[in-house]
Amino acid sequence: MAPPLVQLSDIALTFGGTPLLEGVELAVSSADRVCLVGRNGSGKSTLLKIAAGLIVPDRGTRFVQPGSTVRYLAQEPDFAGHATTLGFVEAGLGPGDDRYPARYLVEQLQLDAEQDPARLSGGEARRAALARVLAPEPDILLLDEPTNHLDLPTIEWLEQELDRRRAALVMVSHDRRFLQRLSRATVWLDRGRARRIEIGFSAFESWRDETLAEEERDRHKLDRKIEAEADWVRYGVTARRKRNVRRMADLQQLRQQRREQRRAAGRAAILAAESEKSGTVVIEADRIGKAFGDRTIVEDFSIRVHRGDRIGIVGPNGSGKTTLINLLAGALQPDTGTVRLGVNLAMASLDQRRDSLDPCWTLSEALTGGSGDTVMVAGRPRHVIGYLKDFLFSPEQAKTPLEVLSGGERGRLMLARALAKPSNLLVLDEPTNDLDLETLDVLEETLGDYEGTVILISHDRDFLDRVVTTVIVPEGNGRWLEYAGGYTDMVAQRGADVAGRPVQRATPKADGAPPRAPPPSPPARRRLSFHQKHALETLPDTITILGKKVRDLQNKLADPHLYARDRRRFEDTSHALTAAQSELATAEEKWLELELLREEIERE
Repeated sequence: MAPPLVQLSDIALTFGGTPLLEGVELAVSSADRVCLVGRNGSGKSTLLKIAAGLIVPDRGTRFVQPGSTVRYLAQEPDFAGHATTLGFVEAGLGPGDDRYPARYLVEQLQLDAEQDPARLSGGEARRAALARVLAPEPDILLLDEPTNHLDLPTIEWLEQELDRRRAALVMVSHDRRFLQRLSRATVWLDRGRARRIEIGFSAFESWRDETLAEEERDRHKLDRKIEAEADWVRYGVTARRKRNVRRMADLQQLRQQRREQRRAAGRAAILAAESEKSGTVVIEADRIGKAFGDRTIVEDFSIRVHRGDRIGIVGPNGSGKTTLINLLAGALQPDTGTVRLGVNLAMASLDQRRDSLDPCWTLSEALTGGSGDTVMVAGRPRHVIGYLKDFLFSPEQAKTPLEVLSGGERGRLMLARALAKPSNLLVLDEPTNDLDLETLDVLEETLGDYEGTVILISHDRDFLDRVVTTVIVPEGNGRWLEYAGGYTDMVAQRGADVAGRPVQRATPKADGAPPRAPPPSPPARRRLSFHQKHALETLPDTITILGKKVRDLQNKLADPHLYARDRRRFEDTSHALTAAQSELATAEEKWLELELLREEIERE
């Protein structure tokens, strides 16, 4: 095995209270592709900073192979002291490094070399930071949320760029598809400890679930042992003092062991407050257009959105996704065409600008509006502490200023604010930004169970595949087209990715070796779709109504004099009976199919 380029040994760190890291080990050798995973706040970014030499741990050692080049991509780059974007990128080069890669990457990432980096947008700032760490061709790259604020074309470019490089990678990311394609080993940070498994992220989640289930079984065994020993203390103490003292000491040790166990954090309880149903047609846009100056953003676009639809809008940064979603939601008026909103609409929205809140507010003030200690959820008052717990905030954090929250915590707060409002239409602009993978799972389930309509913008391909049923993509010059299915379905139908690049098919390498197959994507956790659940709930009533209709028609035809008295009515009744019997048979078959599917899913 190759010697490690970077090795962390027995790392411990505490920021007051519960230790963040306890005895963590991390070794990264040449060509390693390691993903760091764990809940928000589990210490992933901190461990990367320790590996980069930016934080000194309370205990433990850091070793870097002499002569190795290490580059660290921070979540928020510091542009201080750099007059131009190119100057910022070139500052990441070593004394003897060639300047050409820096200029090449600035051009590849479509950055203005002479622009003041302090004036860059979020996506441009992330691309500049990537150019800075990639330009020196380092031996090891430490990447903290590299896909944040990037559009889909840039994410796909970055995947290809990292895959062709020889650098060892250590990655923290919430983008499942990115981790599946690049990782070969996984380090799971959980309750201060690090566990490593030599598999990529594609197989990690099933392994994690098995590990947690085994822990729960061991905890249950410990509880039963403590209960048995406590029962002995109550009823089985004898006069043999030496044995009694030893067993009492063993019982105290078991109880101490139980107290010191750190259980895995619970799941977020994300629920969208729902109002009464909207009309069948939620939004109807007819040949709408919008331009800003000489630039056409939307031209001659029409769509009809029905209740229960799940629509995803994708495209490069600057293509007009936010403009289109605002037009459809009625927040922006079109220059041409019309947008008609359906009846009984109750809309809740999530803006991607997480800095729109006053940073001096506390968590409690952000949810309550600065008054009292209750928050209105679905029209009912709830104590703010209880609602914060649903979104994995501790009671102690209620008075925490927003300015010190992590990106993931700000994301959960914005979701808490948006989903507290009763709605039957959710308009979400980048809802997945900074959320950890487990919270993303819960959000996907919440949207799957939501009975209203969802329109969202996202650059997360896996999230789109799991949630949406229709994808809208820009085709250039203000034209937008709909594609049925998720992101992967759209690429297959279109024959090209979002940037318009043709889908690459696997071809043999020049040396005759077969192409490396991409890591398999884990099967999405099966569940009934909204439409399937709705059908399962409503079909029994439909079957009852159709059965009564069939019986009524049969009773009418049972009249022996009907044909002679009114031949036309007899024929109409016969045709109606045939149609009703067909509808009844179809409904019964559909209900049986869905019921069998439900039972099969519950057994998994």
